[in-house]
Formats: sequence, C-alpha cells, structure tokens
Amino acid sequence: MRRGAAAALALVLAVACSQGTGGSSVPVPASPPPVPTTVATSSSTAVSSSATVTTAVAPTGPCGESGPAPARYDHVVWIWMENHSASAVLGPRAATPFEKDLAARCGSGTNYHAVGSPSLPNYLGATSGSSQGVHDDASPSSHRVDADNLFRQVRAAQESARSYEEAMTQNCQPRPAGRYAVKHNPQAYYVGAEDLAACQRDDVPLGSLTAGRLVDDLDRGQLPAFSFITPDLCDDTHDCGVDLGDAWLSQWVGRLLDSAVYRAGRTALFVVWDEPTPMPVLVVSPTTPSGTTSPAPFDHYSLLRTTEELLGLPYLGQAATATSMRPAFGL
Repeated sequence: MRRGAAAALALVLAVACSQGTGGSSVPVPASPPPVPTTVATSSSTAVSSSATVTTAVAPTGPCGESGPAPARYDHVVWIWMENHSASAVLGPRAATPFEKDLAARCGSGTNYHAVGSPSLPNYLGATSGSSQGVHDDASPSSHRVDADNLFRQVRAAQESARSYEEAMTQNCQPRPAGRYAVKHNPQAYYVGAEDLAACQRDDVPLGSLTAGRLVDDLDRGQLPAFSFITPDLCDDTHDCGVDLGDAWLSQWVGRLLDSAVYRAGRTALFVVWDEPTPMPVLVVSPTTPSGTTSPAPFDHYSLLRTTEELLGLPYLGQAATATSMRPAFGL
C-alpha cells in the first residue's frame, strides 16, 4: 500500500491483533481522528442524474491514490452484512466508528437497493443476475439452482472463485447450524455444470484471524479472483448490533487491506448489506478518491455488473441493464 494505507490501518490492526479471533465479544475500536469535511465536486460522475461528490481530504489510505484505475483487476472481494439501512450504519448516531471512517477514507453509497426479499433472493440475484423465482430462505434441498452464476463465470475464465463462510463446520454445508446461515451462502445453491463439485472444493469455513483458509490465502498471495465472505449471524448484524459488526469489519477489513495482495494495487473490496432498501455500500480500492459518496440508486445487479467489468466477464441476467459503479467510485 502504499504507505498511506498501512499507516491509516495501524490503529485498527493493533486493536484487531490484541482482540484475537474476531468473535462477537470484541469491543468496538476507538474512533480515529476526525476527517475534514470540505466538499467538492468529483471529476468522476455517476451514471445517473445524481452527482458524485468527493470530500476534499489528503489521501491517507487505503484509497485516494493518484493515477488511472486498472483496466482489469486481479481480485474482487465482497463482504455481506445484514438487515440495516444506510442511516443505521453511516448516520451520525450509528455506533460504527470503523465503517464511518472507512467511508470517509474511501467510497460509500447511501441509496443501494435490494432486488428481492427476504435474504436468499438477494444473494442469488447478486451472483446470478436473477433471484431465480425464489421468495423464501429455504435450504438448498428446496432450491437446486441450475443457472449460470458468477462463481461459474470466474472458473470458465480459468480463474478461481471461493466463498469463506464464518461458523460453517464443513465445506459447502447444505443446512444451517448454530450461527451459520446457509441462506447467506449462495454458492451452496448452484448445482449446474461443475457447480456442486466446485462448492465442495471452494466453499470453505472462514477460520479465524490467526488460522484458516482466508488468512492462509492472503499470507501466501493466493487470494482468488473472486472472494465471497460471509460473517456469522451475529457478526453480520443479523442477530446482533451494528457495533459488533463494526468491530468484526475493523479486524477483517484491516487484515485484507494490510495484505501484500491489496498493496499490489489491483484489488477492489465491496462491503454490502442484503436488505432493507436503501442500504449502504462501502467501496474500497486504491484509486477510489477519498471521501467519495454517491446517492445514485445502485442495487445488487449493479454490484454484479461492476464485478464482471472489473474481472473482464460477460454480463449475467439483469446485470446487463444495471448501472455500473465504476465511474462513481474511480474503479
């Protein structure tokens, strides 16, 4: 990183390392110093009638690097949170110091929309371009989805795609248990082509901050082209408060952004919420101008389209007509 990114994350990482594995009992880290709030119109413009604005702050990392964005990215990472509106996460009274600081240092949107209800249709929509006619949260035994999907697309391009699921006890676990919710693990629902075999191989338990597949992949420089990360039912704020989700994100996002993979400059990270509309979205990349905000009406199909563009893939389903997030966030 760019030195700025490492410096900006030093406080977060110190807290993370001292708190262990990132379970729900960790306290919320102290808020960093406030960021200046002078606003100026960004040189990039969202593909909508709403202007994108950029807070005029010095680039302190992990975003705000000068220079053009890569035409193609090596890695795209999604982290999915649950069931909170934009105001509940980024509003002035929200107990989310890390998320608000990350938004100030990178990019955020406050008008991001679901594409179905309840959870599962949104997870399927974001990864296949359609909710596949699903209107419930039933297990894969009830919904065997034989449709093209982002995981399959990435494999077809001779790249790797992997899901990292917190609280899952076996690869591609098809039933919920404890704090693991299979409805938040879309890869477990796809059964066409080589999808099931790929799930058994690449849909893996997250592990801890000190041991596990994601940490190993980061340390070895082997992060897949596409990573889908799901916290458990407490850490994703489905069953617990936003303060606990904020503490979890401070540790795991800090770990990702301090890796050599991110420092190489060709990785983009999206933190999204499944519902209710409108939700926030956090966009992190080296070339995203610090403090960028967009009120444009993006949705889960926008996330899919943007990811396909970053990885050089064709559009699936409704991603073809969705609004790309690249211009708004300097990707």
